[in-house]
Order: sequence, then structure tokens, then C-alpha cells
Amino acid sequence: MKICGFTFVRNAVQYDYPVVESITSILPIVDEFVVSVGNCNDGTLHLIESIGSPKIKIVHSIWDDSLKEGGLVLAVETDKALAHVPAGYDWAFYLQADEVVHEKYLAAIVSAANKYADHEKVEGLLFKYVHFYGSYDYAGDSRRWYNHEIRLIKNNRNIISYKDAQGFRTKQGKKLQVKEIKAEIYHYGWVRNPSKQNEKISAFSAFWNGEGYTPSPYNEEQQWDFVNDADSLELFKGTHPVVMQKRIAGKNWNANFDTSKKRFSFKDGILYRIEKLTGKRLFAYKNYTVI
Repeated sequence: MKICGFTFVRNAVQYDYPVVESITSILPIVDEFVVSVGNCNDGTLHLIESIGSPKIKIVHSIWDDSLKEGGLVLAVETDKALAHVPAGYDWAFYLQADEVVHEKYLAAIVSAANKYADHEKVEGLLFKYVHFYGSYDYAGDSRRWYNHEIRLIKNNRNIISYKDAQGFRTKQGKKLQVKEIKAEIYHYGWVRNPSKQNEKISAFSAFWNGEGYTPSPYNEEQQWDFVNDADSLELFKGTHPVVMQKRIAGKNWNANFDTSKKRFSFKDGILYRIEKLTGKRLFAYKNYTVI
């Protein structure tokens, strides 16, 4: 059984992506890792090269910046990277540049990949998500955050990225049949210095707002309001991956939240309480079929 990792990245230095930590978090369990580096001049290519692993295969891509609708360009770039995964691999392990796997889950991931490698009906493996928010001490726990998604897919050339690259479907548009495994993806996309997060939000809004959209000029004085943009958070009581420890130790901002305060509609408040009591998220959208 062989696994190939893959990802795409652009402007990782400018927007402070933990892409090195992301890649190195699963290097021990992959035989190769394809990194598609987009056109940029902020030192991203050098950053990836600095990892220095013989497992890493760097390919180059030119982003189509005219694809400004629903995050489509992100799906296109995901598919470009996936196309470079050699045919001889059983699985393709996708991580976005701000997603990291804790080392405590590596053995379980390999075990599941071995178990389902020859099961034709199993097209992917489903991971639980932890979405960190504002700082490394808090995680979003509301319905605003997707709680599961596919990250390990069969390498059969009939699977493509779906919509804004959150998940995958077949080329025929069918949801993948998946098995849920006991492993989590740690998502750090909402943990940056507030000024840097505001800059990233301003720039990336163009990928969702349609042709002709121009983001407002970045103004460092208008910091993103972490507190008022959060509907519900919980204090993170676990440990972060070893590969994240240096980054976490070097953080230079504070974010404090009152986790008892919730900003829900009446309906979402009821669904939130049901989920907390039962562990089940009712009426949630699922871009997959668990078998």
C-alpha cells in the first residue's frame, strides 16, 4: 500500500501559511509528496525547497485569476496538483496549506489505508475537523464550521475537487462513498496575527465574489475583529502537533474570548444544544456518503 501526499500553495510567505508544518506533518507516512507552487514572488518556492526532503516533488502552476466565483480557482489548482500523483499509488492524501495532522493519528491513518486499500466501494476516508480560531487556544464549535471532510482519496483518476476545494466528488458529480476514521485534521486558517489575517481576507475575498470584483484596499488600521466575528468558541484542551510547537511559541498577539457568550439565531441555538447533548449534528450538509 502506497500513499502520495499532494497540495497547492501560493503566497505562503506573504499570508503566513503554516505550509511547512502541514507538509512535514504527514511526510513520515507518505512515499512522495507533490507540491504545486503557484506563480508568486514572495519566497514561497524557496520555503518549500527548504524542507529538504527527497520525498517532495515540486511542480509549478500559473493561477487563472479570472476565476473569481465560488472559490473555483482553488478547486482547479487542487486538481492540477492531484494530476501529478503517479498512477502507482493506492491513495492520494490531500492537505490544504493551513491543515496539519497531529502525529498521534499517523498510525491510525496508515492502518485505515491498509484496511480499505482493496475495498472497491470505499472511495475515500473521512476525517474529523478541529478549526482553530483567533489564537491557538480556541476552536470553533458551532455549525458554522464543517465537522468532517474527505482528505484521503483513492487514486483512480475519477475523483476531482468539488466547488471551492473543501472536498471531492466523482467526475460524474456523485458523492464519494467513504469510511470515517479516528483521526482529525487541525485547521489553522483562522489563526494569524490580526493584521495579517485582515490582509489575507481582503485578498482572498476576490476568489468568491465573481468576475469584476475588486477587494477594498488593505488598511492596517482596520484590524479584523476576532471577537465580534465569532458565534461560538470553546477552549482547546488538547495538544498541538509537534511540528507546530515552534510557530506557536513565536506568536505575537493576544486573543481572549468569553466562551460562555453565544451569537446564534433561535434555531441554531437549539441545534447547537442538541449537538452538545447527543454528539449528533442534525440536518448538516454532507458532501459524502458514509458506508
